[in-house]
Amino acid sequence: MRKSLSRTVLAFMLMPGYSALSDDDLKMKDVSSVTDSKQQQTLLTIDRIFDAKEFELKDYSARWIEGTSSYTLLAEVNDDKDHHEIRRYSAATGEYKTLVAKEDLIPEAESTPLEIDDYELSDDQSKVLVYTNAQRVWRKNTRGDYWLFDCSTRQLVKLGGAGEPATMMFAKFSPDATQVAYVRNRNIYLQDLSDLSQRCLTVSDNENIINGTTDWVYEEEFQVRDGFRWSPDGKRIAYWQIDTSDVDQFPLVNNTDSLYPEVTWFAYPKVGQRNPACQIGVVDCESGNNQWILTPGESHEYYIPRMDWAESSEELVIQQLNRLQNCNQLFLADVNSGEVTPILKEEDAAWVDVHNELFWLDDGNKFIWISERDGWRHAYLISRNGEESRLLTPGDYDVIKLLQVDEKRQCFYFIASPDDPTRRYLFRGSLDGSPAIKLTAPETVGVHDYQFSDDAKWAIHRTSHADWPGHTALISIQEFQTVRMLEENEIVAESVRKLDLNPVEFFRVDIGDGIELDGWCMTPPDFDPRASYPLLIYVYGEPAGTTVVDQWGKSNHLWHFMLSQKGYVVMSFDNRGTHVPRGRDWRKSIYKKIGILPPKDQAAAVRAVLKERPYLDSKRVGIWGWSGGGSSSLQAIFKYPDLYSTAIAVASVPDQRYYDTIYQERYMGLPETNAEAFQEGSPINFAQNLEGNLLLVHGTGDDNCHYQTLELLIDKLVACNKQFSLMAYPNRTHAIKERENTERHLRELMTRYLLQHLPVNE
Repeated sequence: MRKSLSRTVLAFMLMPGYSALSDDDLKMKDVSSVTDSKQQQTLLTIDRIFDAKEFELKDYSARWIEGTSSYTLLAEVNDDKDHHEIRRYSAATGEYKTLVAKEDLIPEAESTPLEIDDYELSDDQSKVLVYTNAQRVWRKNTRGDYWLFDCSTRQLVKLGGAGEPATMMFAKFSPDATQVAYVRNRNIYLQDLSDLSQRCLTVSDNENIINGTTDWVYEEEFQVRDGFRWSPDGKRIAYWQIDTSDVDQFPLVNNTDSLYPEVTWFAYPKVGQRNPACQIGVVDCESGNNQWILTPGESHEYYIPRMDWAESSEELVIQQLNRLQNCNQLFLADVNSGEVTPILKEEDAAWVDVHNELFWLDDGNKFIWISERDGWRHAYLISRNGEESRLLTPGDYDVIKLLQVDEKRQCFYFIASPDDPTRRYLFRGSLDGSPAIKLTAPETVGVHDYQFSDDAKWAIHRTSHADWPGHTALISIQEFQTVRMLEENEIVAESVRKLDLNPVEFFRVDIGDGIELDGWCMTPPDFDPRASYPLLIYVYGEPAGTTVVDQWGKSNHLWHFMLSQKGYVVMSFDNRGTHVPRGRDWRKSIYKKIGILPPKDQAAAVRAVLKERPYLDSKRVGIWGWSGGGSSSLQAIFKYPDLYSTAIAVASVPDQRYYDTIYQERYMGLPETNAEAFQEGSPINFAQNLEGNLLLVHGTGDDNCHYQTLELLIDKLVACNKQFSLMAYPNRTHAIKERENTERHLRELMTRYLLQHLPVNE
């Protein structure tokens, strides 16, 4: 196992306000000599983290204005969190002009300003769309009201006519800012800004036909919510149409808000079942004529996860996945005829990931594309017809995220971390394919992300590491120097500095056969290697995410720190198959092995650290996780009852056959062709092995990982006469944070359960 003591010390030294400490300073202070006030500042509590939200960070929500070196910011007015104004800042000088003041947002006959949930500037910056009264649709607040503010006349007008409040979605200016298009009740509407007249561009009198947005499964698994695109010339709108007519419906039952239960039905395609049909339409804004794009195949047997205009008002670029998601075809579509021309095909023995990292160059004759075709996630320069291709990022490393292309300087910028998959750095590549240059300073640690200006001269730099909540700064790209600090979050940083914590250790653990997993470790402040400590594992384990990243993790991160202060050693490991930059083979080794390979790797990692770290008590090993991590926690305690004594499974999926098509089939194939793996990979089939302590937590209104699947597990555990604990949160979703006091209650529940069943002092 590779120890990372030097890395840990460096991370701590880079924290703002660090001063050198002697060995004596680092020893545990005598509690009796510390005042109550001082003690309160050094210790984390549920109240501080989840109730008072003392460590909540401010987000610097800047947006670059296209074609300029200026950006807009939604800024608090006099530190009032309830009222904001929209400002335009000059990157060069830092000076700003208020575009929309708080007073500008007071509607006629009203006394209080609108709350801004989101906004959009017209291309000429003469008008602003203000989104307010936002309501949640599944995961995001995407339904609300829109108001038009004219920057010259200072007039504020509500859009949408006499429609019901909070029913508008994704309103967007036309390129010339004379019209606004939006979605309401599954259709696309067009409103003229000169006389506010409006008309419907699509026709759907059937609740199963959705235009301009998507259904549950597309939103959840492809993140397609805003489902329409203006053409560059403003004459057409291209859009998704989803037909869920043949998809089975799933009920969510609300037992608490009325005398009789309220039932909400929605289309949810479970693995192996019939999918929604999808097609792309293009509607002429003047005539209302519609042209369907003639993508090949049966519309319910493929997916269209990405669509946009191809640097032209005559063609679209479309990504089409087959149902198994192991083939992604890139098409150019003629919007006049509907005909499509294939230009590129990505295939994989496992699955192909879709992405948005497509940048057009050379007046639309070339584009940059991301592919894993050579075993690494690399950038390629592709001709428009797909016939020519050039590798731009040679080497055995992954491009984590493609950020910006600077065609004038013949370069592009991306995030990568060739030597340490737990970190994120900025690199500059060349369009001629020569080796990339690392721009982030070599001595820095943690995660770095950059939001580039349109001209690639400036970037907003956000960074943090596991021991520091981070800051946001403006940098000049050519000199690669910080120009000014934008948000230091100094109050939170100061609170963190006062906490009695040990730095987070990052390390690798050898699990045999030449395989090493990345991990992190938190230890108690008064850590004594001669003592004995309980070990708590935080797990995710599935391909959609990662837990071992050197970054600040907000409230969950703080809760782990709090547990370390109570006497726990907390660790996390990224098993094979997690979404880390260690190459295609690493990530896709999990194919058809979800629930099979991850728990094996996790258990091997636990056994290794128990052997190598004598201070860990092998009789007190716990594990917890959420969603896929909840499933991994079930796998652990069911399959390795001799290793784990306690598990907390939050919002889990006990039976993979009950999850949705897009996610589960992507990583497991179809149940009829992979039945044995679905059986072995579903924790419910091993519930009879439970010996330790198990807490099941679920929201009954979880539209993602259904409470139904938890009831199946409960039924199995009862049949096997296995005792367990259960907390069902009524009407809470997958996030389990809605309604009063929920988040705090959940964390107190979990903390109490650990203290009782994974005791600190034994």
